[in-house]
Amino acid sequence: MAITAEVVKKLRDITGAGMMDCKKALTQADGDFAAAEKILKEMGLAAVAKRQDRATNNGRVFVKIKKDKVVMAELSCETDFVASNDQFAELGDNICAVSLEKGYRKVNEELEGMVTDLITIIKENMALKQIQMFDIGDNEFASSYVHGNGALAVLVVLKSDDKKIFENETVKEFANDCALHVAAFTPTYLNTEAVDKTYIKEQTEIFAAQAEKLGKPAKVVEGIIKGKLNKHLSEICFLQQPFVKDDSMSVEKKAKEVGKAFGASLEIVKYVFMRAGAASCSV
Repeated sequence: MAITAEVVKKLRDITGAGMMDCKKALTQADGDFAAAEKILKEMGLAAVAKRQDRATNNGRVFVKIKKDKVVMAELSCETDFVASNDQFAELGDNICAVSLEKGYRKVNEELEGMVTDLITIIKENMALKQIQMFDIGDNEFASSYVHGNGALAVLVVLKSDDKKIFENETVKEFANDCALHVAAFTPTYLNTEAVDKTYIKEQTEIFAAQAEKLGKPAKVVEGIIKGKLNKHLSEICFLQQPFVKDDSMSVEKKAKEVGKAFGASLEIVKYVFMRAGAASCSV
C-alpha cells in the first residue's frame, strides 16, 4: 500500500510524532493507520525508558485555584527550551486541572502517565516532582502569583471574620501584593511563634557572644541581644517583615490596617512558595 504524504501528515497531527517516525510506522504497519499509532506509542515508550536516567534540573511550577481548593505542581525537564514549550505548559495546567477535579493530593499513576505521553512526543526526560493540595476555608481567601516563566509560584491564604471583605478589590489587591512579597523575600517562617525554639536559642547564644565582647553593662548587653534577635526574626518571618509596598510597617500590621478600613478582621494564616528544582516551603 502506498504511503502518501497526506496520510503521514494526518498521523503526525494526531500523534505529535516526527514525519520520519510516522512514515516508518506506517510502512511497518503496511499502511494500517491504527497499527501505526500503536507502533509509534511503543517506539515512544521505548525512548522514555532510555531517557529515565537523564537529569531533570529545569522545569516550572504551576498553581491553580478552584473554589475551596488550591493545587500546586512542580514539573521538571532536562532543558530550559522544553520548560518554555507550550506543550509543557499545557501539560502542567492539565495536571493541576485533573488533580483539582479528582482530588489528587500526591503524584499517582494517572498523572505520571500524562507526563509519559508528552515524553514520547518531545523526546526529553520529564518528571512530576510533587503535587500539593490545600483546602481553603469558607472564611478564607487564596491568592497566587507565578514569577517569570514558572520558576517560582506563591500561594497566600488570608482569613477574616467577614468573608464579604474578600469581594473588595482593595483587599484582593492586598492579597496579591502579599504573594508578590513572598516571591521577593521568600521568608522562612510565617511568624515568630512558628520559629523553632532550638534555632532561637542558638541565635541568642551567637548574639550574646557578640554583645559581651563590647564590654557594656549587663542591662545594655541584654538590650543589644534582644534588639539583634528581633531584627533577625523580622528578616526571616513573613508577618514581621516590612511590607513590600509600605516598609514603614510590618506585613502583619498592614493586614490589620486593611481589615480595619473595611470593618473586619484580616490576617494571613498560610503561605507557600514552590521553586522549580528546589524544595518547597510551606506554613
